[in-house]
Amino acid sequence: MDEPRDEADRVRVSDREREQVVDLLGRAAAEGRLTLDEYADRAADAHAAQTRGELARLTDDLPAVLPSAAPLPRPTAAPDQAPVRMVAVFGNESRKGHWLVPARLQTWSVFGDCHLELQEAQLQSPLTTLEVNVVFGSATIFVPEGVEVRLTGPAVFGSKESKLHGAPRPGGPVLDVRVKVVFGSVTVRPPRRR
Repeated sequence: MDEPRDEADRVRVSDREREQVVDLLGRAAAEGRLTLDEYADRAADAHAAQTRGELARLTDDLPAVLPSAAPLPRPTAAPDQAPVRMVAVFGNESRKGHWLVPARLQTWSVFGDCHLELQEAQLQSPLTTLEVNVVFGSATIFVPEGVEVRLTGPAVFGSKESKLHGAPRPGGPVLDVRVKVVFGSVTVRPPRRR
């Protein structure tokens, strides 16, 4: 009976496997199966896990499939409606204060800077998709506490970084940030202190 676990302890895990476990832990926390502290501890352990056995032990007291395991729907623009875009070319573009954030927003920063402040903004969808494209520029997204941020995509001769520290609020809004960076940077951070 211990042999499969021993074998699993020898197989190294990928980043994708770690993220799948973190996603499962997040759904378990949203359903009340884990406290926020348990979720934060286990998510940190999942990111540090080296083998499949280590990941398996983080979820062995949870059902293999949670009732809410269906993926969140991806919002799409209406066929006759162009996606909302923000463009900064050799300049700066920003959104701050009270504003309505569409379900899908594309930003382009080419030799410029895009600046999004969401702390006073109103998200119109439980899942908001931000497509952030940076070429020789930067983009900064200020996200209030409690919002789950999924930061994905390539950074070639550049960087993408989340400076958020708190655990997301179970059942709270989700910000799906998909980046394409070439010689630039994308930073997700908490709001500035006043």
